[in-house]
Amino acid sequence: MRILLIGGTGLISTAITRLLLERGADDLTLYNRGKTEVRISPSVKVIHGDRKDFAAFEQQMQEAGTFDCVIDMCCYLPDEAESVVHAFSGRIGQYIFTSTVDVYTKPAARYPITEQAERQPDPAFGYAYHKAACEEILQAAHNNSDFRVTIIRPAYTYGESRGILHSLGGRTTYIDRIRKGKPIIVHGDGQSLWGSCYIDDVARAFVNAVGNTQSYGQAYHVTGEEWLTWNQHHQQVAAALGAPAPTLVHIPSSLLARAVKAASWTALNFQYSNIFDNRAAQRDLNFRYTIPWKQGVQRTVAWLDARGGVEDSANEPEYDRIIAAWQRSGAAMVTELADLQ
Repeated sequence: MRILLIGGTGLISTAITRLLLERGADDLTLYNRGKTEVRISPSVKVIHGDRKDFAAFEQQMQEAGTFDCVIDMCCYLPDEAESVVHAFSGRIGQYIFTSTVDVYTKPAARYPITEQAERQPDPAFGYAYHKAACEEILQAAHNNSDFRVTIIRPAYTYGESRGILHSLGGRTTYIDRIRKGKPIIVHGDGQSLWGSCYIDDVARAFVNAVGNTQSYGQAYHVTGEEWLTWNQHHQQVAAALGAPAPTLVHIPSSLLARAVKAASWTALNFQYSNIFDNRAAQRDLNFRYTIPWKQGVQRTVAWLDARGGVEDSANEPEYDRIIAAWQRSGAAMVTELADLQ
């Protein structure tokens, strides 16, 4: 098959590229800006360009010829989706769109969340809101027979090249804090449920969607299946790294998000339980969750260690400032309400 992968150097797309090359039956071309380190064979064909320059992108796609399948890892905004329709209408067999499970209304009406659940993300959550709009544009293209569309909705995906997620984002100082036994900030009471999925498991589902007629016009979850509380999430990271059980400092999600920009996703996303039904992807894409969280953490951190990628937590003094401010405010509350004790 002649396949175009828009991206190819990112977290999931590097794994997709590797799996496609391993199966050896495809004529693969990557399209990207050429600004990110390439971690795959230099023999792969690459077209360099900026998809945000819509006229140039669409011209480049015309010149590239036809493709059996386009896998798009980098479509985030509605105007980018519109450009896809202009570039590929009548010229490709299938278009695989990388969406997100964040397109659903939060909190969910019921769990596990299926692909048919209500999709009305908060406009304040721009990433999810725009992804949902892209889905609508692309589904319309499918319905109009412009090209066949498959939508894949990963949740949190991790692995080589990315740090371990925590309440303040993904900065690798978190790993250093865990190793040194420093306190770890947790949004809320740490009891909402979260699932993580290693890149190889997610990438395999994408590869199995290529040319798969069952997937045409469908959307799929490809998510983690160890539903851990955030407290357990951190505890298992420590266990994976051979570190002591961490001291967890719980701060209300809404307060943390207002006070610290890096924690904005705690109110938009992390405070809600994320449990998704993967049965459709298991049935049609042979999706399997094979890498347990602790094992995936060990692989990811080993990759970072080999490249000096774990930053000293002393370089992030604001983390301890947040903890100290919260502890002062809590102590002041206890003092002020001493008559209620």
